[in-house]
Order: sequence, then C-alpha cells, then structure tokens
Amino acid sequence: MATLQDIGVSALINILGAFAFLLAFAFLRIQPINDRVYFPKLYISGGRSSPRRAGNFVGKFVNLNVKTYFTFLNWMPQALKMTEAEIINHAGLDSAVFLRIYTLGLKIFGPITILALLILIPVNVSSGTLFFLRKELVMSDIDKLSISNVRPQSIRFFIHIALEYAFTIWICFMLYKEYDHVALMRLRFLASKRRHAEQFTVVVRNVPHVSGRSVLDTVEQFFQTNHPNTYLCQQAVYNANKFAKLVRKRDRLRNWLDYNQLKFERHPDKRPTRKKGFLGLWGERVDSIEHYKQQMKHLEKNMALERQTILKDSKSILPVSFVSFNSRWGAAVCAQTQQSKNPTLWLTNWAPEPRDIYWRNLAIPFMSLTVRKLIISVSVFALVFFYMIPIAFVQSLANLEGLEKVAPFLRPVIELKFIKSFLQGFLPGLALKIFLYILPTVLLIMSKIEGYIAHSTLERRAAAKYYYFMLVNVFLGSIIAGTAFEQLDAFLHQSPTQIPRTIGVSIPMKATFFITYIMVDGWAGIAGEILRLKPLIIFHLKNMFLVKTERDIERAMDPGSVDFPETLPSLQLYFLLGIVYAVVTPILLPFILVFFAFAYLVYRHQIVNVYNQQYESAAAFWPHVHSRIIASLLISQLLLLGLLSTKEAANSTPLLVILPVLTLSFHKYCKIRFEPAFRKYPLEEAMAKDITDRTAESDVNLKAYLADAYLHPIFRSFEEEQPVEVKVKVEKNKPQTASDRISELSSPSPPHQVNQPSSPPHQVNHPSSPPHYVYHPSSPPQHVYDPSSPSHYAYHYENDIFHAPTPPHYAYHYENEP
Repeated sequence: MATLQDIGVSALINILGAFAFLLAFAFLRIQPINDRVYFPKLYISGGRSSPRRAGNFVGKFVNLNVKTYFTFLNWMPQALKMTEAEIINHAGLDSAVFLRIYTLGLKIFGPITILALLILIPVNVSSGTLFFLRKELVMSDIDKLSISNVRPQSIRFFIHIALEYAFTIWICFMLYKEYDHVALMRLRFLASKRRHAEQFTVVVRNVPHVSGRSVLDTVEQFFQTNHPNTYLCQQAVYNANKFAKLVRKRDRLRNWLDYNQLKFERHPDKRPTRKKGFLGLWGERVDSIEHYKQQMKHLEKNMALERQTILKDSKSILPVSFVSFNSRWGAAVCAQTQQSKNPTLWLTNWAPEPRDIYWRNLAIPFMSLTVRKLIISVSVFALVFFYMIPIAFVQSLANLEGLEKVAPFLRPVIELKFIKSFLQGFLPGLALKIFLYILPTVLLIMSKIEGYIAHSTLERRAAAKYYYFMLVNVFLGSIIAGTAFEQLDAFLHQSPTQIPRTIGVSIPMKATFFITYIMVDGWAGIAGEILRLKPLIIFHLKNMFLVKTERDIERAMDPGSVDFPETLPSLQLYFLLGIVYAVVTPILLPFILVFFAFAYLVYRHQIVNVYNQQYESAAAFWPHVHSRIIASLLISQLLLLGLLSTKEAANSTPLLVILPVLTLSFHKYCKIRFEPAFRKYPLEEAMAKDITDRTAESDVNLKAYLADAYLHPIFRSFEEEQPVEVKVKVEKNKPQTASDRISELSSPSPPHQVNQPSSPPHQVNHPSSPPHYVYHPSSPPQHVYDPSSPSHYAYHYENDIFHAPTPPHYAYHYENEP
C-alpha cells in the first residue's frame, strides 16, 4: 500500500515533469520557426501572416530577444484576457461551454474541499480504528484520514451523512444554475447567428420506394403536397464512397509527387528514382516524378469515369435527401414532427451544418442501423471485459505489499526503496494512461460503424462509450480488482461473515491509486497537452520534406480541435472521483482542484491560440455532462450507503435512503425544464428570427442561397480539373421532373468561362415548372465559410470532411430551350 512518502515521490516526479513541459513550451513557443505550431489560430483568423522575427538569417529560426526568455509564464495572464463573449465570437459556443465545465468543477469542489478538510479529516483521524486492524488489513497513512478509520456503530457517521446532504444540495444548486445559464447561452447564440444553411434544412431518411418514380421525384412530390407553403428545394445524396476513396488516393499521390519535385529542386543534378513494385521494394527502377505523374493522370481518368457513372446510375441516388424550406419556422415544423402514418418512413431531423456531415454513413441503409448498434453494443461490452485483465494487473502494482503475501519470491526486488516508491507512486497511473491512450480512437471507429451522419454526434457517442468504459474499468474495476488483490490473504483466513466488513473498509483505500492517477493524467498529462510535441514533430517533418509554397505550409499547419471523445469522459471521471471521495477520503480533493485550475488555464490558451473547431454544435453535449455528474452523485450516495451498512451504523444509515430519490427527482426536473432547448428549436424563436431577417433583408434570394449548401462532393471539382459547365435546360411547355434534371446533369458540356463569378442568379419564371439552376464552377469551386456572411463554409475534401481556405466562384443561370 502506497504511503505518504510514496505519494510524495509521485507528486515530485509529476510536478517536475509538468514544470519541464512548461519550460519546454515557454522556450519553443517564442521561436519563429515554431510560430505556426503554437499560434495557428492567429494565421487562420488572419491576425498573423508570418512569424515575428529579427531581420537577419538566424532570426528567422531563433528568437534573439533575450527579454522574452524571462517572461516564460506570461502565457497564463494572456490566456485569461479574452472574455467569454469574445471566446464565443473567436472559437464558437462549443469551446466556451467546454471551458465552463472546468470553472464548474472549481465552483463545486472549492467550497467542498474547504469544508471536508476542516471537518472530516479531524473526525476521521481521531477515531483510530485501523490501528487495531493493522494485522488483518493492508493499509497506509492516507487510509487513516478516510472514513475507514471511524469505529463501527460510531455516532460520528451522522457528520458524514450531514455533509453528504450538504454536498449534494450544493452540487445540485450549481448544476441547476449552470444548466439554466448554458441553455440561455445556446438560445442567444442561435438567435444571434447570421443566416446559415442548417437553419433552413432538414435531413430526410428512409424515403420509401415508389414504383416508376425516382427518389428525387418522390421527395419533391411529398413535400410539395405536405408542406406546400414552406417547401423550397431539395438536394439529392449520392453513394460516392468509392469516388471518395479515389480522391484520398489522389491526395496521397500528390504528396509523393510534391516530395519528389522538392527533392529534385534541392538537388537538380540527380533526379529521384524508385522501384515500381510494392512499396518501392522491388521491380524496375523508374523516374519518381514521371511515375507519380502517370499514376495521377491514370487516377484522374478513373475519377472522371466514376463521377459520370454515379451521375448516370439512378441506383446511386440514396433514399436520403436534404430538404430546404423558405423559413426557419417551416424547417422547425418539419424537423420536429412525424411526417407519415408509418413512423419508420420519412424520418426527419435537423440537418447538421455542411462541414459537420460524415458523408460516408449516408450510404448505410436505414434498416441496418438497429443491427449495427446492437453489434457495437455487444462489442463494447466485450471490450470493457477484455480490458479488465490489464487493469487488474495495474492495480496490483499499486499495492505491492498485498502482492508479496501471495508471491513472496518478488520480495527482494520489491523491497528496494527507490523501486518500491517508483512502482507504487508513479507506475500504476502511467501504465493505466498508456492502456487508455488508443481507446478513444477505437471507440470512435465503433461509433462510425453504428451509422451516425454527423461528426458531432459521432464524437458524443464515442465519448459516451469512453465514459462507460472509464466508469466500469478505471473506477469500479480499480476498486474491485484492487480490493481482491490486497485483501486476498485476509479473505482466505477469516470467516465468511467478516468479508463484507473487510470490503467496506477497503474500498476507500483505493484513494491512493486515484491520487497517483490524477497527478499523472491531470498534472503532467495536461502540461504535455500544451507542449504539443506530436504536432510539432509532424509539422517540421512536413516542412522539411513536403512544403514548397505558402499553401503547403498552411496544409502542414494542422491545429486540430478539442478532442471531445477523450477530454469529456476524462473530465467526468474527475467529477466522479471528487464527488465519491469527498466524504470517503477528502484528502483527494486538493489534487482534483489543482487539476481543474491547471487544465482550465491550458485549454483556454489552446482554444484562444491553437484549436480550430471542425464543427459547431451549439453546446449539444451539455445534457450529457449534466447527466453524468448526476450519475456521479448517485454512485457516491450508494457507495456511502454500502460503507455505512458494513460499519453497523443501523441508526444513521436509513437517513441516506431518501437522498438518491431526491437526486433523481432533481434530475428529472432539469431534464424536463432545460433539455428541450438542446433537442428542439422553439417555433417562437424560429418565427421571431424569420421576421427579423425579412425586415433587415427583404430581397434575399433564399433558393439560390441554399442551392449548393449541401451539394454532394461529386459535384465539386478539384484543383487539377478544368472549369466545367453543367447545364440544365428547361423545355417550353413541358414540365421537367427532378429525375430529368439529374439525367441532364450527367451529360458532359463544353468548357465555359465564367466572367463574373459573383453575379447573382437570374431567374426565368415558368408557370409549369420550378426554377432550375445551372452551375458554372470556376477553379476551385469550394464553398467557403465566412463567419460574417451567411451560410458559407470552407471546404476541401479529405477523410469525409470538407476544408478549404479559398473562396468559391459559382454562377447560377436559368435557361430555356426554344
């Protein structure tokens, strides 16, 4: 069992490690050569175009201003300067609410820590019951500060119960205030947003097959019939997964071509070569530049053929559609109501914003989603069970004395003082962190298999799986496995009636392990987050081998975003540990407070200077955060109830029975009161926003505005392609169906130069058919997100995500054929 000395060794190692990371960060961040790694948000927002540096050659790489080296902690006050409103404008509501989770932790645990240390520590220490059990149980000095040290049937348990009530009331009060504030922030954020495509668009899934009609015609007729006053237009969805694979392959070939061209420019006397076989290991040796040019030319031909195949094949149109309306009110009515008497058909929901869509999953048949979710649920259960084995072994390291009683042959090695302190104070937390490193990626892949169509939803589902894993394996698994190992000797040499008492006393003893885990993950781990060592290395490798132009530098500069699938469950684990051990072992609370304060500073700096969020969900994750803090409250109450039952506290234990009931009632009230703001959009708010927009901008052509917002990637040309005109012609006196328009889209047209890409759409009024668009994309036709203008997103296609820094040039023409 780890002693205070072992905890001290662990604290020293982690504090020194964190300080070393901070020193390295302070040194690296002020070097001009690293400017794009530590301040990429400034380049993305236009606040900086080149690193600040001295005029000479050395100054391009190294900061020669000596004074800046003595202000290595100035990043902390700089991170705190920006107000919450400025953070919302700068990084979005998701980032601002994410930071509020850390401040909520400080607000909750600050008063609880002071109260617990001043009251519970003296109560626990003065009891001294573990002194009489020291021969039966493995214990440490920290255990004497816990509830385990209170004698059975002691009247002191009334103090623990009273504080459990006080802590619960305080936590519920803070949760209520925070839920109310975040819900209000969300509604204000949605009301203040400029016009965006997702505000007018719903995604329709499981469109029924109608004999003799295409999916497009079926959708158009259904919505013209059932939403005649608000339906505006639709965007078909194509199964372009094969085409997307070709795009990713082309991007890889382009990277290799760029690398070899740069290599040749640096050494023009020798052209690079490679072997044609697998991975360049065997085969005929050829010129690398010509080899990759030929491969790209061949691949571009395949891409063109694949695009035409998709356009011509009606089977490639999926029973999914993005349907847009002429008002937010109309979209809200459609998204939040049942469309058909058969509840499994015409399923509507709010469309994700275009940059949030995970296009690959739109091709998954809707009826297979239930089976997929069932299979993944079974797989997650198996994964949790499999991980119990290494977790149990890790917990055995936290108590080597307990393992010595079972395996005495390890004693000579274990008894070495430094090794013993290192193993018990540092290694268990580090080993657990390594085990958990790859898990979020695995769980995100599982969520993708389940079939969710938005990146934000995928990340929330992966976060939920990771939370359940942390709850079962890291928390419950650590307690159960640890108790079984360290009390194995006692279990084998005592009567069965004494085992429940032994378990009740031993559960608080795992606080020593969790203290070491908090220091490894929450102190040194957070310091490693700000250092950004992995992005730093990758950036300089790309800069060395791939970068030729300023555009290449921008691509190499990958700021990333807040890793919600990993950070949110980890945060919820810290809430769980703090709430559970607040009454059981309050000495853990100061370590939790240090984590929340330090992590708040680090993530505030990262959000202001580094991270560029991939999407904006308007804090849709908050109900999950609230629910899991409530779950932590329930676990702490049930755990305390079990502990007191083993302490023969028959008089005081019944007082706790009512507390879980009150907590669940509070949760139900919050769910009814606040959660609809995160699940639905009030019609009142939608109508008010529509009226405001019509008053301010009465002449907006909304149909043209929404025409290509959800345009599928196959309609977007890429950098190497020439401008192509795709015409849609409308015959006089003949209505044109949606399927007719798509068949015409698949017909090749001669190149056409758009002289005025910014010219507005021109409409031809035709009494028998709706307006039809003609797209003239010039190079590159990438729809660009401009926060100051409505519904424009930055795209290039990569890994089913759109990104792009260059503005689009779409011209829309309406034409009649005489």
